[in-house]
Amino acid sequence: MTTSLERLSPVHRKSALRNKLMGAGGAAVVVGMIALTYAAAPFFIAFCRATGYAGTPQRVEAATTDAEGGRILRVAFDANVAPGLPWKFEAETDAVHVRPGKTVTVFFRAENLADREITAHPTFNVTPAVSGAWFDKIQCFCFTNETLKPHEKVEWPVVFFLNPELEKDESMAHVDAITLSYTLFAAPPTRASASEATRDGPAG
Repeated sequence: MTTSLERLSPVHRKSALRNKLMGAGGAAVVVGMIALTYAAAPFFIAFCRATGYAGTPQRVEAATTDAEGGRILRVAFDANVAPGLPWKFEAETDAVHVRPGKTVTVFFRAENLADREITAHPTFNVTPAVSGAWFDKIQCFCFTNETLKPHEKVEWPVVFFLNPELEKDESMAHVDAITLSYTLFAAPPTRASASEATRDGPAG
C-alpha cells in the first residue's frame, strides 16, 4: 500500500518531510518554554533573595560582622492586610534610626478578628529596591505562614541589621531612609482542612 508521502515526487517529498520536522521541532520548543516558565519561578525567588533584586531583603543566620558603619539611616515600617483577611496588623513603632552593622529588634502586632482559626501568608519587600541587597534579616515571622486562633493576639519580633558594606555602594550614597513593608494575605486552605469542611457539611 502506497502512502501519500511516497506518491510525491522526490522534491515534494523532501519538502513535506522538512515541514513535518519543523512542525515537530516547533511543538517541542513550545512545550520546553512552558516547562521552563514553571521551573523558573523558584529560581527567580531564590535569585531575589540572594541578590536583593526587586527590594527583597536577605535572610541570614546571624550578623556577619561586628563592625559598624558611620552613617545613620532611618528604617520605617509599613504593615498592611490584604482584602479578605479579617486581621488587624501594625508595627509597634513607625520607624527607627539604624547604624549599619547594628542588630535591631522591632515588634509587629497581629490580631485575628474572626471567630475561626485563620492562616496568613506574609509577603515583604524594602524600598528603595537597591537597599534590598544590604537589608539582612535574622528572624522574621515572614519566613513562614502564620496561624492565629479566633481572636488571638500575638507580637512577632523582627531582628535585622543593615550590612555596613552598603557604605561602599555608590547607589546607596544618597539613600538615607528605607521602608520595610509587609502585607498579610489569607492563605488558601490546606487539602486536609478543605476535605474536613466537605465532610462536615453546612452547619445547622
